[in-house]
Amino acid sequence: MEYRKLGRTGLKVSALCLGTMTMGWTSGKEDAFAVLDDFVQNGGNFLDTADVYSAWAKGNPGGVAETWIGEWMRQREVRRYQLVIATKVRGRMWDGPNGEGLSRAHIMKAVEDSLRRLDTEYIDLYQPHWPDQDTSLDETLRALDDLVRQGKVRYLGTSNHPAWLLTKALWVSDRLGLARYDCLQPHYNLVHRAEFERELMAVCQDQELGVIPYSPLEGGFLTGKYRKSKPPPQKARGTGNDRLKAYMTDRNFALIDKMDEIGKAHKASVAQVALAWMLANPVITSPIIGANTVPQLKETMGALAVKLSNEEKATLDELSAWE
Repeated sequence: MEYRKLGRTGLKVSALCLGTMTMGWTSGKEDAFAVLDDFVQNGGNFLDTADVYSAWAKGNPGGVAETWIGEWMRQREVRRYQLVIATKVRGRMWDGPNGEGLSRAHIMKAVEDSLRRLDTEYIDLYQPHWPDQDTSLDETLRALDDLVRQGKVRYLGTSNHPAWLLTKALWVSDRLGLARYDCLQPHYNLVHRAEFERELMAVCQDQELGVIPYSPLEGGFLTGKYRKSKPPPQKARGTGNDRLKAYMTDRNFALIDKMDEIGKAHKASVAQVALAWMLANPVITSPIIGANTVPQLKETMGALAVKLSNEEKATLDELSAWE
């Protein structure tokens, strides 16, 4: 396993981060625990979750992924200090006007709930899940700073923030002498580049923020299971997904074909090439991967062994260019 510093901090995290959104949605507890076991046994130390995971799934009230991580750590007698656990706050977690958002009132209750579910005394990386237009940045950042000072949170990051808001948050933290965001979790991959690359990438590079992109395989599209000349596989998650359908263009199918060709030269899968392309960018710290089963995880983690040549990366850059 390769380890990388999280932005300007001294915290070292595995070059792949295990996302847990699937827990209680597309994977059951037994498979989830097996995936966690295998990830850690192979050197992974970075887990990403959120308090709302996965409230959209039938029978899932939210908080399930955090709860399962806590149960897994107890059952396996995991040494807590060996893990870097990231979770997020913002979504609706209880009834009433303060049941969601980034107000002090919501954050202070939400963090205690996450600590209880995770069965831990601290959260390594705490992240607003997306912006809250109803709450001032001062209020949110002061509340988060209090959590750092109290030792309940060690580092702060954020997710789904546009460049102007991220920059403003860094400025407010600097002006008020508060703990700042040291990490960004953006939506980023080979077929969804503009959102991050247009402005956010430069901000992260200049301000030395860690970058932990989600959806690095775009819901399975960048695994190669969707091809122009073939019907989608049965029960594929993307068959009814309008966002995923939007990526099914001649241009992107040509990109997949080239990734397949490059993969064969490295004895690698399309998914491994997609991750290797991302890992070749020095701005990227640790893409967030998901897996329902151990075999899925093993294939994905094989990306760490794939090193693209400069020419191969340039070819993929050109085929997926958004400018």
